[in-house]
Amino acid sequence: MAAEAADAVEMRAALVGLRRATGLPVAFGGLVEPGRAQVRISELSGTATPALSALAVSSGNGLGGKAVALARPCAVTDYSASRQISHEYDGAVATEGLCSVLAVPVVVRRRVRGVLYGALRTAQPLGDRTLGAAVAAARDVEQALVVRDEARGLLAVAREPEPVAGSAAWEEVREAHGALRALAPRIGDPALRAELLDVCGRLAGAGAPEPGGPHVGLAPREVDVLACVAAGATNGSAAQRLGLRPETVKGYLRSAMRKLGAHTRWEAVIAARRAGLLP
Repeated sequence: MAAEAADAVEMRAALVGLRRATGLPVAFGGLVEPGRAQVRISELSGTATPALSALAVSSGNGLGGKAVALARPCAVTDYSASRQISHEYDGAVATEGLCSVLAVPVVVRRRVRGVLYGALRTAQPLGDRTLGAAVAAARDVEQALVVRDEARGLLAVAREPEPVAGSAAWEEVREAHGALRALAPRIGDPALRAELLDVCGRLAGAGAPEPGGPHVGLAPREVDVLACVAAGATNGSAAQRLGLRPETVKGYLRSAMRKLGAHTRWEAVIAARRAGLLP
């Protein structure tokens, strides 16, 4: 339930952005219900009535259902009179007083996860600019859901029983640690981001500091860069992974090497592991 609530927050933010970008007075949307071929309208922005709230839109039915079935944006100029869609939901749409409506599916890894709607209360064409802005809003949700899915998958791996250091499973832990550190700055939800960083700390601590190892305090981004280096990333690929410029990555790496007393990238990784900063 917490995961669904977090995904709903992304939808809510997208609706606000959709109205701002398009000037449409009404926006609403929802996520596909787990295990069911229908979207539950859960988020409303600019509506005057509760008519659309909790409406279950089946795949293929109405405008949103058509967008789900085709996995592409759909729009009508006069909803109630359109011959391009079926009319199971005319009552709710009429109660809200909507005429021109667009529906854009949120597609993640070829699977429709939700639908964003935008609407006017007058019958007039919705131009390419409006449709483009709605598609962009859906893409933002898609990217957020992809990041959340990756984070949840990595957290599941990280929570499995502790592997033996040096084993193949331990290498998976190291890869998960680097991926989690790269993902954390991209997470908009503070609670999920904090959980990711907490797991990162526990993963790093699982490789207990060696007796006599260096006691070094590295900045979070310095650890991020070293985690990428430990996974075999070049400065360029590390920059892409972390959303930084290559020159910035070089700066963090130089700073970490200096603090760790290392002369090469790999020496820095080894020193960080001895200090319990990396798994």
